Amino acid sequence: MTAAQRVLLRPITMGLLLQSLFLLLLFLLGSCLHPAAAFPKGCYPAEEEGLKTFRCSNAQLTEVPRDIPNDTNKLYLDFNQIPFLPRDAFRDLPLLLELDLSHNAIARVESGAFQGLAEHLHSLDLSSNRLVSVSKDTFSNLKAKVNLSNNPWLCDCRLQELIRAVELAADSSGGIVCDSSTQEEHVGKAFLQVIADTDFCNVYKKTTDIAMLVTMFGWFAMVISYLVYYVRQNQEDARRHLEYLKSLPSKQRRSEESSTISTVV
Repeated sequence: MTAAQRVLLRPITMGLLLQSLFLLLLFLLGSCLHPAAAFPKGCYPAEEEGLKTFRCSNAQLTEVPRDIPNDTNKLYLDFNQIPFLPRDAFRDLPLLLELDLSHNAIARVESGAFQGLAEHLHSLDLSSNRLVSVSKDTFSNLKAKVNLSNNPWLCDCRLQELIRAVELAADSSGGIVCDSSTQEEHVGKAFLQVIADTDFCNVYKKTTDIAMLVTMFGWFAMVISYLVYYVRQNQEDARRHLEYLKSLPSKQRRSEESSTISTVV
């Protein structure tokens, strides 16, 4: 190859080399940026105290985000507008230890929302939401300490069963206050203070038993009334028939009286 040819090939070689380097750089940048691009706006991964953390605090979320890294240990979804938790909302997070859902608009939690978290989860914060009533089955087999404070609770048997089924987070029990109640005098009082003197489930059972007794008494009274009416009606018909017989000739009257009397007896 002549010197002139080498001179001509040099720019071409440099161009191919630069193009290759540029493509490699784009590939590396794409690989680094792709995971972040999949996250919702305002969400980002971090590592805190050796634990893998995923923060979505105050990110204006209206639902539990998808594509949360499945090796996440601590998940913060606080200060958003999430209205409810669907079934299996966290099923792909088997290593989750802490879950913060405080300061949202959660009014409904479907059964099975925390399914898959029973083994490792030790902290669940549902404080400052809009929970009124939640089934105890929602937290079935969950060993986490739960914060249920600052919600507009309806104090009834269902809440009593829920409180007995979960382990409350330390210093959170005083924040579970009756926003409404089956008994008006309990409104505004701490629920644990109320159930120290009132068993909502027994009150409900007694009310149900009384209602059943009243219903049974009503049916019994109806049956008795019908029997009395039936007997009186038959007596009236017999009396009219006897009066009719009295107006007949004596021989015919006696035979029909005997028939009537035997019928009545």
